[in-house]
Amino acid sequence: MATIKPLPELLINQIAAGEVVERPASALKEIIENSIDADATRIAVQLLQGGIKQMRIADNGVGIAKDELMAALTRHSTSKISTLEDLQNITSLGFRGEALASISAISTLTLTSQKADQVHAWQVQVDGRSITQPQPASLTKGTVVDACDLYSNIPARRKFLKTEATEYAHCEEVVKRMALVRPDIEFSLHHNGKLRYQFRVADILQRIESVLGDEFVQSVSSIDERAADIHIHGVVALPAYSRASRDKQYFFVNNRFVRDKLISHAIREAYRDVLHLDRYPSFVLFLEINPADVDVNVHPTKTEIRFRDPRALHQFIFHSINKSLSASSREVQAGLTDTIITKSIPHYPKHHSINTEKIAQSTGFYQSLLGAADKDFNISGADIETETSLKRETSELTSIANEKQNFPPLGFALGQLHGVYILAQNNNGLIIVDMHAAHERIMYEKLKTAMDGHAWASQPLLIPVTFETDRTDVVFVEENLGVFEQIGFELAVLSPTTLAVRAVPAILQKADVVKLIHDLLGEMRDYGASQVLTAKRNEMLATMACHGAVRANRVLTIAEMNALLREMEATERADQCNHGRPTWFEMSMAGLDKMFMRGK
Repeated sequence: MATIKPLPELLINQIAAGEVVERPASALKEIIENSIDADATRIAVQLLQGGIKQMRIADNGVGIAKDELMAALTRHSTSKISTLEDLQNITSLGFRGEALASISAISTLTLTSQKADQVHAWQVQVDGRSITQPQPASLTKGTVVDACDLYSNIPARRKFLKTEATEYAHCEEVVKRMALVRPDIEFSLHHNGKLRYQFRVADILQRIESVLGDEFVQSVSSIDERAADIHIHGVVALPAYSRASRDKQYFFVNNRFVRDKLISHAIREAYRDVLHLDRYPSFVLFLEINPADVDVNVHPTKTEIRFRDPRALHQFIFHSINKSLSASSREVQAGLTDTIITKSIPHYPKHHSINTEKIAQSTGFYQSLLGAADKDFNISGADIETETSLKRETSELTSIANEKQNFPPLGFALGQLHGVYILAQNNNGLIIVDMHAAHERIMYEKLKTAMDGHAWASQPLLIPVTFETDRTDVVFVEENLGVFEQIGFELAVLSPTTLAVRAVPAILQKADVVKLIHDLLGEMRDYGASQVLTAKRNEMLATMACHGAVRANRVLTIAEMNALLREMEATERADQCNHGRPTWFEMSMAGLDKMFMRGK
């Protein structure tokens, strides 16, 4: 057996680099974080061949003193922390003291810096094996890190790098993240000699627009919520702006970009009622929390974190986003034409003075409908108003329709288009409603309301289902038997590692019982019983609402259409169906005039 002996310093650094510097973007992130910690107000990034050939990062920060340059390239040398108390209350982005040492171990690195009190700048060079003594150099202020030929001395690792375009895309994403979190810093990015991005100092909304585009900014709802010493702010995109990938998801904790399972779950749950499972929400959110309540020293990349009270934080994030999505009144571009918009519907209570079942139409169309109903419209059926009753109310409805101030937000129905869409008019112009999507949302919310406060109906199993699981699951079930009974499950503990399921909620009776219980236990431990069980319930209710909603090609009467419009105005989140599709659009008179070139 070989003897135990210390590893050479170079090999130690190269091992560390495997975690810290996974690819050029990882090195770029670490260096920019150092620049931000150095109070830089301007950071310039220059890349060659996606950062593989060269990356040069220049800042105007406080700089590094001559006698500290060599220490900056030594592992675990840092100015950020010095005690355990510092480690438990980290406010800087960098703190491990590994980045520059790791980068210098797998590249040829030149470090040049000048502090304000120095006559001129000083420079050191390292190629992974040797380091030069500080030499005088030319630099105005701040620090320049120039790393060339990444992984040139580790060919086996370099072959795992992707194409130049892929590596550049990752580097570009790093710059965008840093630009989002620090709008008070000017960033520039050059690639192969060409300027790709220039982010000037701006406020947060202007910076978000510069990074993610005008369409994103026009489709968001703002968040600004506090609870105790937790503060979340930023923007979340409305469901109509959903994406096919997670490419526009940015979450920062104390100005640090993170990817966290708990946070992702809270956001996904907040969008669950309004977003299709195959789509992803977009957001830029900033969470400020006491540094003592979060552990960022989980992994060298510092993108994984742990929270002291994860369950409370999950609920806070969930309710903050849920509140913003429910209350948003921002107008967003729908993407059909520049004249079509969708809005959040102002609350329009059912007890409004206008009769919700018999609401007025515009005079001309209403009169023509009465005369042509029998021959031009199919109005048969048990729930269809008779022509006689319609005529009886003509005078009342006509007078209401002529009072423009009495138009409700979604207006009065004009008719149906191909049995799919309801056409209506309001004060602004034309309203187009997808009747199935709108009815689906209404039914879903009614089903949820009906279920709230009531125990779930339970369905006993003819043959109880028994299965083996680990001890922690069994203990958790024993401690929460009452919770399971409340929502329709009857569980029994047969042994320290065996559970039996004797009854399940009636609406889940066709589910895979063992898989369902395992999924529930895993999520309940992480996110809380009530949140997970509500989500499972809502999944079933959404399916029921979709199947029960009015289908396409069903002919509705004007009264039925108006009743649906009024229900939409009184229903929470009626702007989107359960899958995140918009339920209605508005085309303004100004937009219509522009399309038909009126006034020209």
